[in-house]
Order: sequence, then C-alpha cells, then structure tokens
Amino acid sequence: MKSTLSLIALAALLTACAGPEPRRPVASEAAAAAVPPSFPQAGGAGSAAAVDLPWAQAFKGERLQKLIPLALANNRDLRIAALNIETARAAAAARDADLWPTVNAGLSGSRTPTAAGGINSLYQAGLQVSAYELDLFGRLRGLSAAAAAQVLAAQSAQQAVRTALIASVANAEIALQADEALLRITRDTLATREQSLSLTRQRFEGGVSAELDLRTAESSWQAARAVYAQAQRQRQLDENALALLIGGPLPTDLPAPTGDLADFEPLAELPAGLPSEVLTRRPDIRQAEFQLGATDANIDAARAAFWPRITLTGSVGTASGHLSDLFKNSAWSFAPSLVQPLFDAGRNRANLNSARASRDIALAQYEKAIQTAFREVADGLAGRATLAEQRAALAAQVDAETRRLNTAEQRYTAGVSNALDRLDAQRSLFAAQQTLVQVQSQRAQNLVVLYRALGGG
Repeated sequence: MKSTLSLIALAALLTACAGPEPRRPVASEAAAAAVPPSFPQAGGAGSAAAVDLPWAQAFKGERLQKLIPLALANNRDLRIAALNIETARAAAAARDADLWPTVNAGLSGSRTPTAAGGINSLYQAGLQVSAYELDLFGRLRGLSAAAAAQVLAAQSAQQAVRTALIASVANAEIALQADEALLRITRDTLATREQSLSLTRQRFEGGVSAELDLRTAESSWQAARAVYAQAQRQRQLDENALALLIGGPLPTDLPAPTGDLADFEPLAELPAGLPSEVLTRRPDIRQAEFQLGATDANIDAARAAFWPRITLTGSVGTASGHLSDLFKNSAWSFAPSLVQPLFDAGRNRANLNSARASRDIALAQYEKAIQTAFREVADGLAGRATLAEQRAALAAQVDAETRRLNTAEQRYTAGVSNALDRLDAQRSLFAAQQTLVQVQSQRAQNLVVLYRALGGG
C-alpha cells in the first residue's frame, strides 16, 4: 500500500514538473477579442433571417433553381467534404473503442522439453482481455473528446463547402448572363459598324469621303469583330466552369441566358446591419471553433500521460496437458500492471509542449477566421453602397452616349460633321455599354459575396 501511494505521489510530482497549465480563453472570449471595434452592431430579427435564409428563397430565377440542386448532388468537392465526415466519424469510433476492453477468443498449445528429458504439454482455450487501460486520469477520454470535436469540425467544413458552392454557381450564372449581354451589345455594335463601313465605302467611291474615313471605318469594324470573338470565347469558358461546378454537362432543358440586366441580380437585398454573434455562426468559424476544442482535449490527454498507466490483462477458459481433455479443467489468469513514467528523455514534456503550441495555433486561426469574416461583410456592405450609385451613373451615361450617337449620325448624314465625330460617338457608347454590364455584374456578385459572408446557404 505504501509503495502504491509513493508511486502516485511521484506521479503527481512529475506532473507538477510539467508546469502549471495556463488559463485557456474560451471561444466566446476569443471571439469578442477578435471582433473589430469599428464593426457596426445592429440587432433585430431581420439580420438573423438573412443569415438563415435558404438558398431556394434567396436565389430567384429558373436557371439557378435547376443548377444549384445539380451542383449539390454532383459536385466532387462537396462529395469529398462528406467523405471527410465519414473518415472523422470512423476515427472517433476507434477512439471511443479504446475506452472499452477488447475481448478475444483464443486457442493455444505449447510443448516444451523438461530437464528430465520429458515433454510438458499445455493446451488452453477461452476468452482473453489484453492490456485494457483503466482511464483513471483521462488520457483516453481526452483523445476521444478531440476526435469527437474533429467530427464536428468536418461537418462544419462540409457546410462551408456547400455555402461556397452555392455562391460559386450563382457567380458563374451571373458571369454567363454578363457574357450574353456583352455578346448582344457586341453584335449590335458590329452590325452598326458594318453599316457605317458600307455607307463610308459608298461615299468614298462616290468621291464624297476621303480614304482616311474609309480606313478608319474598316479599323473600327475589325475591332468590333475582335471583341465579338473574345466575348464568344469567354462565354464558352464560363460555361465550362459552370459545368465543372454542377459535376456534369448543362441540362438540355435549361433555359438560355437572356443577358437582361434584371437577371444579373438573382439575390434579394440583404439587411445592412447584423450582430456579431450572428456572424460567428458561419460554418468556417464554427469549424475553427471545433478545432480549437480538439486541441484543448489533446492538452488534457498529453498532461494525463505524466500519470501512471494502469492496464489489466486476464483470461478465463480451460486448460489441460492433453488435447483430448482440453474442456474438462477450468483456468483463469488476472495480471494488472501499473506503469509510471520516470525517465523518457523528455518525450511526454515535448508532447505536452506540442499540444500547447497547437492550441495556440488553433486559437490564432479562430481569431483570424472571425476577423476575415468581418472584413468580408464590411467589403460587401461597402460594395453595395457604391456599386448601386456607380451603376445608376453609368446607365445615365449610356443614355447620354446613345443620344450623342444619334445626333452624330444625323450630322454626318447631313454633311455637317465628319466621320471622326461619328466614330468617336460609336466608340464611347460601346465602351459605356460594356462598363455598365461589368458594373452590373459586379453588383450582383457583390450581393452573392455578402450572402456567403453571412453564412447563408
């Protein structure tokens, strides 16, 4: 009894030598410390509803209603994330199994010579328990808790991949709508410049226009052809990207993109403010939080390694010196053992220091995930505030450039102005129309980014 108490006292002394465990800040404290002081806080049910808004209600449009379910069913990244959950669950089940004894059925036999020249025979059959560890100090429970936290982290990772996938499909759809709008504008511009080239050639052949006007019209027409070819290529690339996201070819019954500016905004407007506790429900932040919990459990397991490890080995069954009498005589054995680490060249201390460092890394990653989330939301809100104004200004510019081109066409036909004035008006209108489509696309994608930043999906 005294020797046992001495071993336990020595174990306590060795554990104390590992150093006192510093206070670990909980996740809520780390989240509060990571929130930028300047972030606008706003309460209300509207903000929470924006976070919990399902994609089927958030994204409108017949095309997206068909494309997003295909992506959720066939995308390989999402499938990998689901399989990662199964892997984590299997690893957690294996850790949980360590808490229970392993019972095996065994049959063995041995024949050994004796000093007198005879042979000793021994045959055994029964149930065996080999090195079952009594988890008195929580080492196995710590490892099991860490594995369980990794399962939760994997589930959050899958949700993060799902949200990112929905946003990617929406952005790809917006890009296709923009491609279609640019193709339509370019086709109209190409037709207009072809007509201008034909008119200029007639005027040149009639001696009304100079050769410079003809060559300028030809250059303008060829430039429009080059832009049209580039727009066709970009549309094909965006279709390929969308096919990769949905995990297969685009459905044959999918409506063709219209290129209308209204179709650029498949997402409803979101509230401008939100409370910070809502943002911390984002799946990537939850993933970082669960990983932080896993490192806490690993520290507990590493500290428990300084305490004695008690294992039980035993068997119950039958034994006999003759194989024919194997099941006539019962036999059992019970062999407990207590192992106290005394000298391991610093292995346990190094493992504990490694677990502590991993915990500090996980804490920093958790804080970074929160700060990144706040920045993404702030960027989305800043974009929404300015892109709408920019779009309105560009729409007014397109209207003004359209009227300018009409006036230039009339003046050129009447012979009041030269071809350069008309060409400059054509180029300005084409550039303004392209910029308007790009800004409209950016505004729509900004809404998708904000939806993802809020953890929707």
